[in-house]
Amino acid sequence: MKKSKVLLLLGHPNNDSLCAALLASYAEGARASGSEVRIQRLADLAFDPNLHQGYHAIQDLEPDLLKFQDDLHWADHFVMVFPLWWGGMPAGLQGLIDRTFLPGFAFKYNAGSPFPQKLLQGRSAEVLLTMDSPAFWYKWVLGSPLSKRLRGQILGFSGFKPLKIHLFGNVRGSDAKKRQEWLDRSKALGARR
Repeated sequence: MKKSKVLLLLGHPNNDSLCAALLASYAEGARASGSEVRIQRLADLAFDPNLHQGYHAIQDLEPDLLKFQDDLHWADHFVMVFPLWWGGMPAGLQGLIDRTFLPGFAFKYNAGSPFPQKLLQGRSAEVLLTMDSPAFWYKWVLGSPLSKRLRGQILGFSGFKPLKIHLFGNVRGSDAKKRQEWLDRSKALGARR
């Protein structure tokens, strides 16, 4: 069986968080299965998160952003681990996507077609999403809004397929036993790589 090349991105701005522990557990499982693993942490990346001119004038990418793009090209499986904040992702993570998932890198439009060419095809993705609300509330009452956005407008738009989204909630109401169950689940997810 071919070894997977897995890029893990910690999208939480704090390297000492439940998300960081989930990422470490996933990495442990993936390495145990023989996968090659690279890890990027949002808190360790030095870049301006603002896309100042939109797509009218592409900003030069800082070295950390170029390395992140190189790691995305290297990987055949991409894993993002981050919390749901105010119905979306942390601002720094949104900035990372804004700055790196650019036309010519993640997608491009071709003359005569309203649909983008997906430039990151051939890669799968997973998202480990923590939240303070119960997972059923996010899924069934709110309608999984961020999951839909990731599928249709970010990762899926760029070509990642299949894309699996794993929900970890209610974090606020969890105890040590529940968090250990989540860490074990994350490790098992990594071991499937």
